[in-house]
Amino acid sequence: MTQASPPPDSGAPQRFPVVVVGAGPAGLTVGNILRAAGVDCLVLETETREFTEQRPRAGVIEEWAVRGLEKRGLARNLLDRAELHSACEFRFDGERYRFPYGELTGSHHFVYPQPLLVTDLVREYADVRGGRIRFGVRDVRVHDIDSDRPSVSYTCPETGEHTVVHCDFVAGCDGARGVTRAALPPEQVRVARHDYGIGWLALLAEAPPSAGCVLFGCHAKGFAGQMPRSPEVTRYYLQCPPGDAPENWPHERVWAELHERLGASGVPPLTEGRLIEKRVLDMHDYVVEPMAWGRLFLAGDAAHLVAPIAAKGMNLALHDAFLLGDALVARLTTGDDSGLGGYAQACLRRVWDYQEFSQWLSDVYHGTAAGDPFRAGTTLARLRRLFTSPTAAAAFAEQYLGTAARY
Repeated sequence: MTQASPPPDSGAPQRFPVVVVGAGPAGLTVGNILRAAGVDCLVLETETREFTEQRPRAGVIEEWAVRGLEKRGLARNLLDRAELHSACEFRFDGERYRFPYGELTGSHHFVYPQPLLVTDLVREYADVRGGRIRFGVRDVRVHDIDSDRPSVSYTCPETGEHTVVHCDFVAGCDGARGVTRAALPPEQVRVARHDYGIGWLALLAEAPPSAGCVLFGCHAKGFAGQMPRSPEVTRYYLQCPPGDAPENWPHERVWAELHERLGASGVPPLTEGRLIEKRVLDMHDYVVEPMAWGRLFLAGDAAHLVAPIAAKGMNLALHDAFLLGDALVARLTTGDDSGLGGYAQACLRRVWDYQEFSQWLSDVYHGTAAGDPFRAGTTLARLRRLFTSPTAAAAFAEQYLGTAARY
């Protein structure tokens, strides 16, 4: 929530050109871009460093995003350790269909779990580039964002002291439940939201991937997916009712459904393992407009959420961060504010492009389980077209890789 002005500061006043709220991929990338340009900033994060570096999240990074990290000196470990994926496999009608998108486009995906990327970004920002970061802070508030003297206040976790940090700009990178989005004036905000009416049971299994690529199972009982994370750990998804409880999915039921929904003629059974994570995700998207107000600029999930249907969320966060970091550097080092002025519009073009693709792909994943024979039939027609029409295949490959959105 925002306040017109901060409460009294119990310590010495602090000032940074930029305060970044949130230490996820977006916030840490913005911080690293600023520090590389010699701009001081402070990153505030409500969770501990250990939690931030370990929480399970996405792992598929598009090639353009990796090149953006590489350009900014942030991809050294990623390039050394990531797996490269150039194909995926659809399974439907009891058969398997390999989709070689690398051959069609010359591009590929990098599989690098988000906790590893966050760990790299924290170390680069704090330990190499000397950036200031406070973990575990409480009661974060944003103040006076529509003035030229914004500030951010927080409570120190060690001492309980209230601290006010004055700044020129605030980067709101604190996710869907953070405080920065709430700082926008409610009467000026439009949140466009789409609910899919389905849930996904998100699973992490201590088991090697059963195929060397991403698997999409389009089945009458519901969607299933396999997303390799490492040689020892695999991410799985199972379509389920929204609001379902993880407790309704014991080990035996999970693996029975995965075997059935990902089964196909001539493929070996899945390799089972201990389930180390089970949570239900209710599939929905949203887009917040405007993404900027006064001296506050939103990035990542604070501004938009795209369901994990197309593995686009982290990529959108990085796209925002590249644009915002570069724009802040230009404004603070040369006085050029054109980047900040065009920031929201440039971000939203890619955001809406990815949202549209996610919605289209949801129809492909879930249409066969809709309980509607007509919808099931058209879904199968759409799937078959991917493997019979070079034009349809090329269009899907470009959107799947993010190469169609050249902004």
